[in-house]
Amino acid sequence: MSKLFSPITLRDLTLRNRTVVAPMCQYSAIDGFANDWHFVHLGRFALGGFGLVVVEATGVVPEGRISYGDLGLWKDEQIAPLARIVDFLHDQGAAAGMQLAHAGRKASTPVSWHTSADLETEAGRAAVGYEHWQPVAPSAESHDPDNPDFQVPIALDEAGIKRVIDGFVAAAIRAERAGFDVVEIHAAHGYLLNQFLSPLSNHRTDQYGGSRENRMRLVLEVAEAVRAVWPEDKPLLARLSVSDNAPGGWTPEDSVALARELKARGVDAIDCSSGGLAQGRIASTAAYQVPFARAVREGADIPTMAVGLLGDIEAAEAILQNGEADFIALARGALDDPNWAVHAARVLDGDYDLWPVQARRVAGRDQVLGLRA
Repeated sequence: MSKLFSPITLRDLTLRNRTVVAPMCQYSAIDGFANDWHFVHLGRFALGGFGLVVVEATGVVPEGRISYGDLGLWKDEQIAPLARIVDFLHDQGAAAGMQLAHAGRKASTPVSWHTSADLETEAGRAAVGYEHWQPVAPSAESHDPDNPDFQVPIALDEAGIKRVIDGFVAAAIRAERAGFDVVEIHAAHGYLLNQFLSPLSNHRTDQYGGSRENRMRLVLEVAEAVRAVWPEDKPLLARLSVSDNAPGGWTPEDSVALARELKARGVDAIDCSSGGLAQGRIASTAAYQVPFARAVREGADIPTMAVGLLGDIEAAEAILQNGEADFIALARGALDDPNWAVHAARVLDGDYDLWPVQARRVAGRDQVLGLRA
């Protein structure tokens, strides 16, 4: 059996394979509620054989959403439609993950395909759930002063920071009630927790700013608080921008130090991405972020997830065989081919068992076409 399709266990959760659907914002919710779009969008990946399907960045408080179209878990009423999705994922053999997020100063941004004409009338705004609010951040500085989509945020005070931590805790409790197997804390891509980590966006002079230890404080407090309410037998993940990809910013060495502290607080794996600040620049090429996953895996002795243009099947297997990461996560690659996992199992192992029983006639088609022995 290939490494990609060997089971892997974190705490008491055993995943059927090491393929992961990374969180992908759909900007298709109203008031944070999942709907039929989310059900079909996520359910097809379970049919396609992935081991873990992670729901998009989900706001732990209303003002923590990237846009008015984001999912949320800030109230109990939002649990039921997510539980329906979880039940389907489980029925098809996949584990269900929830990414808990707060966008910070990148909140309240437009949904790109909703034009100004769509939002001219009250009826048009209501149809898409349009809302607008002032974001919060570690410092009162815009993500990008040259981009009018980003506002100048309010710097969080002590009460605001407590609201953030409490929001993550309450959302984790709701994720458990919805039946999720995994929770991932989103501390990447220039969103709130990443904003606290980076010296490019955090210019505070209190206990949450200045030194690296101070800038890590909020992420570690969130991790401790979530771990305290998340069941002991279920894994907790964190997504990091391992590098800001910008001079003077957060570095892989910083991420190794943070990953060690997160591991000590009960985080079980690190989802290794990068970037997210306006100053950051990196050339996107196939597997371009794999070195970040390897650096954290080796430096912090913790399982890692590689993500970023990883659709080549043999290359994905090689990443695992070479010890560069423990999971392979696809986002746009999964959108392009929701059946990527079952296709990869055929290529690597000649295996059709991942297909739902209703679809296994594909094996006969492939035999006729000479795609299998």
